[in-house]
Amino acid sequence: MLRKISAYTFIILSCLIMFLPFVTTIFNSLKSYAQYSALPSKWLPDPIEWSNYRKVFELGDFGQYAWNSIIVAVLSIVGALLSSSMIAYAFARLNFPFRNSLFFLVLGTMMIPPVVTIIPTFILYKHVGMLDTLTPLWLVEWLGQPFGIFLLRQAFLSIPKAYEDAAKLDGCNPFQMYWRLFLPMCKPSLATLAIFTFMTKWNEILSPSIYLSSKENYTLPIGILSLGGQWTGNEQFLVAAALLSLIPILVVFWFAEKYFVHGANSSGVK
Repeated sequence: MLRKISAYTFIILSCLIMFLPFVTTIFNSLKSYAQYSALPSKWLPDPIEWSNYRKVFELGDFGQYAWNSIIVAVLSIVGALLSSSMIAYAFARLNFPFRNSLFFLVLGTMMIPPVVTIIPTFILYKHVGMLDTLTPLWLVEWLGQPFGIFLLRQAFLSIPKAYEDAAKLDGCNPFQMYWRLFLPMCKPSLATLAIFTFMTKWNEILSPSIYLSSKENYTLPIGILSLGGQWTGNEQFLVAAALLSLIPILVVFWFAEKYFVHGANSSGVK
């Protein structure tokens, strides 16, 4: 009994420690600048400035930045799921020469720091006329994501071969088995890859700051940062904008969370 009480106490304290900065951020977003910059600082806003969230949309093109981020995130997720799952299926279930060697080569690319490829990719996008567009931010996800390939390959390998044999007896070709059998049985892994891709693209700063130069093409993170100078003396608006940018991440995780509690083979068993 004492061990359970100690364990629950530790878990509750850990949750409070992780949740406290988030609550503090919420309170800071509801303060006036005088309260925000006051020393010693006050934790609770008094009075509560709900108008801070309205002014975020009035002082900057927040809606356009959010729309650009949505476009990049959605196209990136679709590209990552399709390309990574197809490549992973080939590595997991198809036999072809140098299959294992090519897979290890794909894994090796995960050890290459992204900053190493910035200059070559910038030159490439410049020659094809894609600079200052949203295309460079999502196009690379349609060419296969090494982490996604590894994740989905492991999921495909975990599916018993009996399902594949049964599909062959029913006359399914490899693509039909991939689309109708393997993808539905690997929803948890697909949801995991979708969430990771969404979070990465939604919060990405480096690539948009390199490829984008027009404000109308800014994604949400660099759009908020670009307004920092405009909001000097009103930093509470930046805090409110940052909190608003978290809402899509919470929504995506809320709808995809249920897939994490199901096994990869549960659909096939049913």
